[in-house]
Amino acid sequence: MTKKSWNSNLRKANKAKNDEFYTQLSDIEKELGHYKEHFKWKTIFCNCDDPEESNFFKYFALNFDHLGLKKLVSTHYQDEKPSYKLEITKWLDINQDWKIDFKDTTKISLQENWDFRSGECIEILKSSDIVITNPPFSLFREYIAQLMEYDKKFILLWNMNAITYKEIFKLIKENKIWSWYWFNLSLVFKSPYENNLEANLKFCEQKWYFWKNYIKTPAISWFTNLEIKKRHEDLILYKIYNEKEYPKYYNFDAINIDKVKEIPMDYNWYMWVPITFLNNHNPEQFEIIWLWISSSWIDIWVKPYTLEHKKYRKEIQKRGAVDGDLYMMKNWIIEVPYARIIIKNKKI
Repeated sequence: MTKKSWNSNLRKANKAKNDEFYTQLSDIEKELGHYKEHFKWKTIFCNCDDPEESNFFKYFALNFDHLGLKKLVSTHYQDEKPSYKLEITKWLDINQDWKIDFKDTTKISLQENWDFRSGECIEILKSSDIVITNPPFSLFREYIAQLMEYDKKFILLWNMNAITYKEIFKLIKENKIWSWYWFNLSLVFKSPYENNLEANLKFCEQKWYFWKNYIKTPAISWFTNLEIKKRHEDLILYKIYNEKEYPKYYNFDAINIDKVKEIPMDYNWYMWVPITFLNNHNPEQFEIIWLWISSSWIDIWVKPYTLEHKKYRKEIQKRGAVDGDLYMMKNWIIEVPYARIIIKNKKI
């Protein structure tokens, strides 16, 4: 893809009002407070932020000395205006309104009017220790691929739908990305765009937000590749397996589990669990085998529908099923669960 077409895609994403959302400071504080030991004498890079608006930049600028940072760098893509980077190496003063005084910052125009994929941004990335931001969802696959290519540590906020991308789930399965601490949240983002949907206007009015410019978004999670203690704590199991409570799939040798807390403590074969399991995954306790969505069935040898059951698909499977979808039979009725992760207990 050429630089021209990349910029064109960014403009399309901008017009579609998909990518420019500002995370609230309180939500950033809740998550990043768990990683303090990782930040000491590190260079933090926020490569998808407007430092004059971003609460990621504000969090690290206000806590620069407290966290013992070495440097904070932020780059900003402005489309029709020159891109720039802003970096600080010391704590910044704040005024009575708790706004940052930028007089001690170094603002440098970038030669390439481009985003995180520009040569200049990549050079900054190479010299940074940890990348922390809310990346553009429309470019998420490319964004993660770049971090993996340069072997960078990161803490990112993204929509849980990205879990179902094969490229992303492969990294989760291989323990190269994991989730902690806050997972599957409904967060409120500030946006430069007006959202006139009645439900959003009512929500913002109730919460005393400046309505039209705040958007409540479900299924948001934090993901990282920084080691944290909670990731290695066992999920406490208390249920005992029995055939009646844990039905098996008709076309795959595994049991269905609707709630993570109901994982049986004594079952030593395949289990299909909700994707919310990722927030409890300890790689020493469980092995992640695969993610099931309708397009991935062939990778795990799920059997296709039988001829006698095919006739029920259009009637029962509202999600537009195809041959090979995972399904159960309950009272001769086909039941298809929502997306599942297949796991196996490693300690039995």
